[in-house]
Amino acid sequence: MPGNSIGHTLVLTTFGESHGSAIGGILDGFPSLIDIDLDFIQSELNRRRTGQALFSSARKEDDIFEILSGVFKGKSTGAPIAFLAGNTDAKPEHYLQLKDAYRPSHADFTWEKKFGFRDYRGGGRASARETLARVIGGALAKLYLRKQGISVTGYVSQIGSCKLDENFILKDAAAIFSSPVGCPDPETEAKMIGLLEAVKADGDTLGGAISCRIKGVPAGLGEPVFDKLSADLAKAMLSIPSVKGFEYGSGFSAAGMKGSEHNDLYISRNRAIITETNRSGGIQGGISNGNEIFFRVAFKPVASLMKDQETVNRKGEKVVLKGKGRHDVCVVPRAIVIVEAMAALVISDHYLMQRQPEV
Repeated sequence: MPGNSIGHTLVLTTFGESHGSAIGGILDGFPSLIDIDLDFIQSELNRRRTGQALFSSARKEDDIFEILSGVFKGKSTGAPIAFLAGNTDAKPEHYLQLKDAYRPSHADFTWEKKFGFRDYRGGGRASARETLARVIGGALAKLYLRKQGISVTGYVSQIGSCKLDENFILKDAAAIFSSPVGCPDPETEAKMIGLLEAVKADGDTLGGAISCRIKGVPAGLGEPVFDKLSADLAKAMLSIPSVKGFEYGSGFSAAGMKGSEHNDLYISRNRAIITETNRSGGIQGGISNGNEIFFRVAFKPVASLMKDQETVNRKGEKVVLKGKGRHDVCVVPRAIVIVEAMAALVISDHYLMQRQPEV
């Protein structure tokens, strides 16, 4: 089963299933002599943990991780960093009704067609539980980027029909952490919470969008033609469970603009060449241009509902799936740290690939 690794120079490989004994990974290519802040890594895991908020799954995992190799006396050694976290609150009995039935909009049917067999306990390898390993890998990447003066910040910009104003400017990142839904604007946050409460009461779910901003990235990162920085960011984001769309810079709105409206004009300021605008989202020709990189990721509504749904079983017979179990009303707030983690891994990977030429 290929497809469990991502990266070129910095490679993350993940393993484990939703209801297996543990989730883990190996981060290979990580540079030596980086201070490894274990408390920071745990705090990142806590951001994606279930059972903490009104609209998240009731599954309660402590997500206490363990580093098995690649770290000595608080620093990375340059060897592969292996890590894992145990699954302690798995309840496979909740999924017995799924043994022979296909859940609408889940990977049950496609997984079985590909492999001839599937782990129906919470979705197995296709479960978002797998993203725990990404968050650990991403936290390590953030520690590396911190030394390079690069920061990655994500926030919820849309839940259902509630979304931030297109001209919203993020001024205070602390507002993201204080918000129960990860939205930095109090007025929009209140609308989102009201919508989520109404949808939860109806046994339904919602999707949304996460915006991400990366500051401090130098010009020159990216490997054209097929390993463009933008292409690798897109692949990383679209690999996250429930993601249905990715756009960077002006994104799909560029399709309705004229070239004279969209172009980022170059100017000279304080002996530095910069652009007046940043519709390119910090990437041109697949290579970073030194501006802030920003992108948006769209998530579909959670497919598991707390209401009955009609489907079919292996024999093609119509069956009814009962609305029960422990599921998120909306995964978007918990996915912020996952988006950040994947972005950090991609930027770190390209940073380590880059050898600055003498100009």
